Amino acid sequence: MNNAMIEGRRADSARRRERVLKALDAALRTGEDITVSALARAAKVDRAFLYRHRDLLARVHTAATTPHTEGHRTAVGRASLQADLANALDRNTRLQGQIRRLEKRLSETMGEALWSDSGLGAPVDVDRLQRRIATLERELAGTQAELGERTDELDAARAANRELTRALNQGP
Repeated sequence: MNNAMIEGRRADSARRRERVLKALDAALRTGEDITVSALARAAKVDRAFLYRHRDLLARVHTAATTPHTEGHRTAVGRASLQADLANALDRNTRLQGQIRRLEKRLSETMGEALWSDSGLGAPVDVDRLQRRIATLERELAGTQAELGERTDELDAARAANRELTRALNQGP
């Protein structure tokens, strides 16, 4: 390549750099959102130009993260919006976890209630029912003993009745 071409490319690069710097100054004055794409559009250069010139890219990133002041009011900066977004995403993640836990708990509670209502599951008051069964078994044992005694008395009464009937039938 000859010197004239090299000098022409350097002059073109210098003009582009100047347009980028002017666009950056204008964006800072107006308080516009500063991004690589927006700045490249405003300067009428390709984004690759900014990425090839690290010093310009560093200035763009610095300007993008620096809060802008307008009079007494501070404009919302990109960094604060990104922090708000990160916080909102974290909160969203926590809430989604809480919703999953609550849905699981609700599902379990509704499932237990449905199982109990269907009569297929064990009753909720198993201890009370077991105590009632033990009481009824004791009462049954007592009733069976009483029935055994009465059966013995009935057998004795029948035997006495047979003897009396036989004695009456045989006569004196």
